[in-house]
Amino acid sequence: MKIEFKNTFLFILILLFSFGCSSLKKTKENKETKIDISKNKISVSEIKTFKTGAENYETYLPFLGNKRIGIVTNPTGIVKYQSIDIMYVQDPRIEPQTKITNKEISIVDFLLNKNISIQKIYAPEHGFRGTADAGEVIKDGKDIKTNLPIISLYGNNKKPKPEQLENIDIIVFDIQDVGARFYTYISTLHYVMEACAENNIELLVLDRPNPNGSITDGPVLEMEHKSFVGMHPIPVLHGMTIGEYAKMINGEKWLANGIQCNLTVIPCTNYKREIKYSLPVKPSPNLPNDQSINLYASLCFFEGTNVSVGRGTEKQFQIYGSPFLLKTEFSFTPQPNFGAKEPMHKDVLCFGEDLSKIKKVSRLELKWLIKAYANTSDKAIFFNDFFTKLAGTKKLQEQIIEGVSEKDIRKSWETDLNAFMEMRKQYLIY
Repeated sequence: MKIEFKNTFLFILILLFSFGCSSLKKTKENKETKIDISKNKISVSEIKTFKTGAENYETYLPFLGNKRIGIVTNPTGIVKYQSIDIMYVQDPRIEPQTKITNKEISIVDFLLNKNISIQKIYAPEHGFRGTADAGEVIKDGKDIKTNLPIISLYGNNKKPKPEQLENIDIIVFDIQDVGARFYTYISTLHYVMEACAENNIELLVLDRPNPNGSITDGPVLEMEHKSFVGMHPIPVLHGMTIGEYAKMINGEKWLANGIQCNLTVIPCTNYKREIKYSLPVKPSPNLPNDQSINLYASLCFFEGTNVSVGRGTEKQFQIYGSPFLLKTEFSFTPQPNFGAKEPMHKDVLCFGEDLSKIKKVSRLELKWLIKAYANTSDKAIFFNDFFTKLAGTKKLQEQIIEGVSEKDIRKSWETDLNAFMEMRKQYLIY
């Protein structure tokens, strides 16, 4: 009996060991094992693959089969994929080698390669290829590569007309947003949703992360100051993805006459708004890098003043300056360049501040605007009419002129900002 007990005990140990090895092998397939030698411990952390909505094509391609597609996109509408190259050699003793390369393709080219029937491309501000200046009129035309017709949704034609939607069953919307109220792609989204609702056309939004997704801040727009750079009662930084924002437009019935469109959002996978997300493609000509995107909302107020935000330089939305400001060690002279054919203060020396190396901001900053107003040589010409449209309220300009502290200005936003934060909860996906 003692011998049988020992054999049984040994058999149980073998079973446990085998089960452990099998579990570890299975774990390695889905998880990354990290060995901490100093503490003699093994910790296991999951490997989660992030995908944008556009890269979740298994989910949305069934929506598009056998339908006539219109697509609203620009250079930010890209799909990442892997190219596997196999290298053969003549020596039979050497096995073929594989080289995996990560590549990117336009959502338009990707869908065409999948035999999706795209009929028309609809282009927002800066155009389908993204080469036009801010505010530049975009004309209809044809895409040289695909020969597809391009319809401009900027200038006098911000909303697709019924005749421009003929022979379209579903619209795909794939544009990268940066989370600021005055970034016009969300205004284009509004008009596309409205046109879809009025013409009984489905809308499919391919979601993308908001690079400023963890920040919700600023004065809430007062509807008497509604414009294309601010269409909804939201703060300057809304902290939502474009898919979440589409849900809010629909849910709050902000479209004309309270209509709602037939909306489907394809979400990102394994995304949290707190993660740092670096855009693979610049979202517009004058937002060239992560720093400019992070500072955009804070510095864009200068577009309503006589202060340059660096258009016509290589540091757009990372510097500010004006010939009317006090002389400083830092200066720049705007010159025509890509995305700024006629920059403010062209060929004129501007004095100001270089913010290209500062730490990322985690809120809407007013200190540079307040400082510039205090240091301008002529306060009477500092602000222009565009400032109120950007701010969404007359109060901010009045507060700065009156010398109200930044702390007190921010306090004046709290009630409306908190109400927005509560309202938006029902539309969050992540």
